Amino acid sequence: MKSEFDHFNQIKTVSSFPELVNTKFSGKNNALCWQRPLEGNFEEIVNLLELKENITVISEADLLNLNLSEQGLLAREIILNDIKLLKEFGASPTLNLLKCYERDDEFDYISTDVYSFHVDRSPIATDTFLCTYFGASSDIIANEEVAQKIQIPEVREKLKTLHDAQDGDIESFLEDNFFDLHYQPNADAKPINLENGYLWRLAVDHPEQQVPPCVHRAPEENGQLRLLLIC
Repeated sequence: MKSEFDHFNQIKTVSSFPELVNTKFSGKNNALCWQRPLEGNFEEIVNLLELKENITVISEADLLNLNLSEQGLLAREIILNDIKLLKEFGASPTLNLLKCYERDDEFDYISTDVYSFHVDRSPIATDTFLCTYFGASSDIIANEEVAQKIQIPEVREKLKTLHDAQDGDIESFLEDNFFDLHYQPNADAKPINLENGYLWRLAVDHPEQQVPPCVHRAPEENGQLRLLLIC
């Protein structure tokens, strides 16, 4: 099947969940996409759920308690099946209804919130799975189209000044404060939107990783709620 992602070296599309979890990252490929049609009315589910905080965790029981139309039932079945597949695989998926994430605006030269292009890091071998069913979707970007922010001279100089008041070496300081996880897109960079309904697996920075971790960011919600499965 032809895919709109076929011409991106970092993305490989698959046609099933087993293929999604069993395909190995290699070369520039650090994002896998289970591309499937989005059937059902996910907006109906979002409208019936209660947002209690900016990020509200939705349980399977919350979904099952909804009184849904036929299209809403189709959408719920897709979500519940995704949760089931990920749990059987050994992951711990969380379904979030979210208005927005917390912003980090302490410094004007570097941000460590999820709206900034960043990579995920883990001490053990793992991957990030995510699917946006409704609302704005995340972006990824090729590793060659970004610069690590701590390597940008003017940013590093300011971080060195900030570090002067701290104990320990600067590299530990940068890692402990997550500054080293964040990236600045090049002027001609072209982020790739992950779109709604597709289940993605993104490479994480961990000791056994054989490819560069996938650089990604959360989208601007623009006042619209998102329904996101992530683990």
